[in-house]
Amino acid sequence: MERCLTKLGIPTFSTLQGPATAEGGDLLWLDHDTLAVGQGFRTNEEGLRQLQTALADLDVTTIPVSLPYHGGPHACLHLMSLISVVDHQLAVVYLPLLPVPFCQYLERRGFRLIEVPDQEFATMGPNVLALGPRHCVMLEGNPVTRRRLEEAGCQVQTYVGDELSLKAEGGATCLTRPLRRGA
Repeated sequence: MERCLTKLGIPTFSTLQGPATAEGGDLLWLDHDTLAVGQGFRTNEEGLRQLQTALADLDVTTIPVSLPYHGGPHACLHLMSLISVVDHQLAVVYLPLLPVPFCQYLERRGFRLIEVPDQEFATMGPNVLALGPRHCVMLEGNPVTRRRLEEAGCQVQTYVGDELSLKAEGGATCLTRPLRRGA
């Protein structure tokens, strides 16, 4: 991926070294200066440490978020399997697996949390991609979560993901990657 991005003229800011691991699905921007980092089977403590070091010069605060064991080391559980930010201080969440300290942190920050019901967790209800403030894309088949998003003033588009998402364990946020952040 790095070779491809370099050919496109997109610079590499930093790389992880040694035993450090971090995956994009564990990196959740809460605002321009705050990055929540899920720690679990895919992003380790050394990955978090190196991210903190790399981002410190940009005055980015990193918030560690311990992930649950749910599904074990072979499951594809990321922080963004549990929460997606769809606007400033508005997030879609699956509360039963979100750590209490992180929920409390979000509440202190004034976040409004749109809850995903139990029956829509397995169909990736919390995995919602924000295209812009309150404009999002989610997997078809999560009607309660979609209704709750629309009631919160979101414009929601859906896609059928029986093959691409559900079988491959990749939701809307997993299928995209921002390349450059605006100032």
